[in-house]
Amino acid sequence: MIHKSTISFAMLTMIASPAIADGGNRSAPAQNRGLANVELANRHATLAPRTDAFLNAVQIYPYSAGTIYKLITAPERITDIALEQGEMLVSVASGDTVRWVIGDTSSGSGPTKRTHILVKPSLTGLTTNLLITTDRRAYHLALVSTGRTALTGISWSYPEDALLALRRANDAARDAEPIAAGIQVEQLHFNYAISGDTPAWRPLRAFDDGRQTYIEFPASIVVGDAPPLFIVDGKREVQLVNYRLRDRFYIVDRIFDQAELRFGTRKQQVVKVTRTGSTRRRRSS
Repeated sequence: MIHKSTISFAMLTMIASPAIADGGNRSAPAQNRGLANVELANRHATLAPRTDAFLNAVQIYPYSAGTIYKLITAPERITDIALEQGEMLVSVASGDTVRWVIGDTSSGSGPTKRTHILVKPSLTGLTTNLLITTDRRAYHLALVSTGRTALTGISWSYPEDALLALRRANDAARDAEPIAAGIQVEQLHFNYAISGDTPAWRPLRAFDDGRQTYIEFPASIVVGDAPPLFIVDGKREVQLVNYRLRDRFYIVDRIFDQAELRFGTRKQQVVKVTRTGSTRRRRSS
């Protein structure tokens, strides 16, 4: 019985094998396309040293997430990979830790301290990859060893971080500016009435300086929904007006007699802002 079962199993295997082989052949083109796509993506993502990107002997790469940076090395030469000042090293991983010597050190102290990853190949003609992770980002590198030419070092510029820092500085400077710079309280007109519905965003008051109109909202307007502002003309027709939100104020670059704040579709909330006269008075504290 054992002998017959063994023969039967062998026959089933022989019958099934061509189908398996055919299935493997059918999937081969798709697999080859996948490999080609990966190779193409890696090639397009790889950045090589450029003559106009050296600072003395150090290549300065512009950092972008997902980019592969080429590191050219040589035996008996140390190539330095310098991280950003204050950047903390988390881990370093390489595809070949036997034929490549990889270590780290640091320079400076305090906020100017920099971590350096040191790379040296043992032979020429080697290739591998290197992944460096820090508390700020991840770096992907393609390592190549040549007979005699090696980069002294590489580091990065961070254009996206610089742009973000600039935007934050501009936002902070704008937020620090007064809502109405250079205007005396005596120059303000507070003769505006607020009427209509009473939503959470209902304005507290409105006033103008003879040139611009300011509508003051509760503090919740900064994080909540902001209603659009419409001007009502003499024919009782409404038109959307340009305005800007600063802190919790709408600033309109004109004087109007009546405006409406509208919010919602099915059950629309409407708040009216009406100029009641030309009386000038000081805002009460």
